[in-house]
Amino acid sequence: MELYIKGNYKNKIYSTDSGFVIGVFKVIETNDSNMETYINRSITFTGNFLELDERDTYIFYGELVEHPKYGYQYNVSRYERVAPSTKTKIVEFLSSKLFPKVTVKQANNIVDMFGTDTLDVIKNNYQSLLLVPKMTEKKAKYIHDILITYNESEDIIMKLSSLGFEFNLCLYFYNKYKNNILEIIDNNIYDLIEENVISFKRIDDVRSNFNIDERDSRRILACICYVMDLLCFNKSNTYNYYDEIYGEVCRLLGIDISYEAMNDYFNILSFDKKIIVIDDKYYLPKYYNSEVNISEFLKYSSRLKPKKGNFDNKINVLESNNNIIYNDNQKKAIELALKNNILVITGGPGTGKTTLIKAIIDIYMDINGITYNDFNKHIALLAPTGRASKRMSENTSYPAYTIHRFLKWNKELNTFQINEHNKSEVRFVIIDEVSMIDTLLFESLLKGLIKNVKLILVGDYNQLPSVGAGQVLKDIINSKIIEVVYLDLLYRQNNNSYIPVLADSIKNEKDIDLDIKTDDFCFYDVGSGDIKDMLVLICNKAIEKGYSYKDIQVLSPMYKGINGIDNINKSLQDVLNPPCLEKREIVVNDIIYRENDKVLQLTNMPDDNVFNGDIGVVVEVISKQESSNKTNEIVVDFDGNIVNYVQKDFVNIRHAYAISIHKSQGSEFNIIIMPICSSYIRMLYKKLIYTGITRAKNSLILLGSKSVFKSSVFKEEDYVRKTSLCEMLSSDE
Repeated sequence: MELYIKGNYKNKIYSTDSGFVIGVFKVIETNDSNMETYINRSITFTGNFLELDERDTYIFYGELVEHPKYGYQYNVSRYERVAPSTKTKIVEFLSSKLFPKVTVKQANNIVDMFGTDTLDVIKNNYQSLLLVPKMTEKKAKYIHDILITYNESEDIIMKLSSLGFEFNLCLYFYNKYKNNILEIIDNNIYDLIEENVISFKRIDDVRSNFNIDERDSRRILACICYVMDLLCFNKSNTYNYYDEIYGEVCRLLGIDISYEAMNDYFNILSFDKKIIVIDDKYYLPKYYNSEVNISEFLKYSSRLKPKKGNFDNKINVLESNNNIIYNDNQKKAIELALKNNILVITGGPGTGKTTLIKAIIDIYMDINGITYNDFNKHIALLAPTGRASKRMSENTSYPAYTIHRFLKWNKELNTFQINEHNKSEVRFVIIDEVSMIDTLLFESLLKGLIKNVKLILVGDYNQLPSVGAGQVLKDIINSKIIEVVYLDLLYRQNNNSYIPVLADSIKNEKDIDLDIKTDDFCFYDVGSGDIKDMLVLICNKAIEKGYSYKDIQVLSPMYKGINGIDNINKSLQDVLNPPCLEKREIVVNDIIYRENDKVLQLTNMPDDNVFNGDIGVVVEVISKQESSNKTNEIVVDFDGNIVNYVQKDFVNIRHAYAISIHKSQGSEFNIIIMPICSSYIRMLYKKLIYTGITRAKNSLILLGSKSVFKSSVFKEEDYVRKTSLCEMLSSDE
């Protein structure tokens, strides 16, 4: 039985252009026992809708949910408008704002003439309205046309639904294209493909409903664009070559296409400006334009004249106040950051990058008379992940934000409120962990900044590049058009510290001593079959020594296999958070969620202020039998930020006793444990291992095969990313 509430729409709280609405609804009838207490009362609802009218009666199908911030809401999955059936309701309908030229008196006159058949009469023969006193043919036609349009919208949605599209997708299409949607699907259904909304594959699944065969040119053209985007996504390229696109298109479509025909298709796409071809490079416009826009912004910044000034005295005062001595390279970085409009600072762990950021800010604020209370008006400290921004804030004592939060990302629309049309007025921006930032995000950030903003880019050249397309930091440094300060003197070490030394040895391909044991490093040489047991033993010893399981982080390069992340998480959950009567737990799809579990956020959820890579602790588990939402729930504490997950949202988190090295970027952990074994060997290479070991703050424990480790640190990544940013920056144009 499908649960519903019936009643009247009262008012709108929030809406978007795509049709998403948060509003208030008065319940008059329901078949849901959870909603009986709301009869003759109002409740907040959310869902996707066409136009809603206060005069109409609706049936909302869905469920009652509890939002962690906003309380109980009715989540609408689909809805129906109840046609007015009584004379009173029909009068209300005809005199509503849907018919702004019809007065209440006119509506009464119409209903007095035709009674409860009024709406059918208007639809079938509007000239019958001429029988109503003082009715003109123009007014009758006006009423008829509005009513037909109003009903057509529902008919169109039903037609889209019958063609294989989900209800919310039908609403999205209609809200965006209105009646033109029918012309679009008749002309070329593949024109509906839209990033983050509907993919080529989803359209292709329903092509048989539109009489499109496998060799239809519309299908092939759409597939080429899809494949180009897919290759960029999978390989993190900003462009691709002809042969790789050609081969993948034929494979995906399951047909052979001649080179001559493929050339024709590329020419069509190029003429329509859906792709850009330069020499032998094939771009999608979004990637090409991003690299062009980035290069133009950075070139402009690099050409601005440095500000004059002698900052020696300011640096000396800062050294005295903080009881610190900066080396010549650090002093150079501070001075250049204050003089230049753009600067890159790069260095490995322990080389003082964070110390420099704080020094630069302190002097800049002093020179410009900026107080702490005015900080956010003038300065922005940014990082690509939540944990990186939090670490930046903790280390500098100034507020820092993720780039997405700074740009006011709208998750539903995948747009930024801070953009080229609504720029931030901050005049000084420092970005940490720049190696993690992809081309599209960096372009979006630059679009949201004023043209003469002072920009400092901080990152480790040797870490893993971004997951998304591009290699922004590497291309900027290699272009040589922007001044770069290389930090190479190690600070974060004592006489018995080895982590910074090991990182430096990997980076510069020096001899590596894995037999050494120091206060912060050791390597246990064990076979692949013993790794999991050794992990359990190491974690138990750490707990016995008084460490919290929050201090311990296992990093692995892969998810599957006996020593993969999934398997390790199951073993370590029993060690680091064993079951007991005081801890509640639920089992969903063979995964145990237990109170005190450490979990990792997998997606950005800006409304809840939680982002991809954030790590939290499960503080409450609620079974569906106890939940007012009739669904399993988990409440997670992300360093004081409490987020509630219902079962359908569990895909956004996973256990975090072991996480991937990629997910650890931008974070630091007191104790890092990294298994290194032969089953990982195809995944291991220099930058991956370097990134993993540099996440360790106080202690690094490696276990597995020393020979695999040593061979891997001399192995570069097999695939070289294809990007054009370095070339564009280096160009004189």
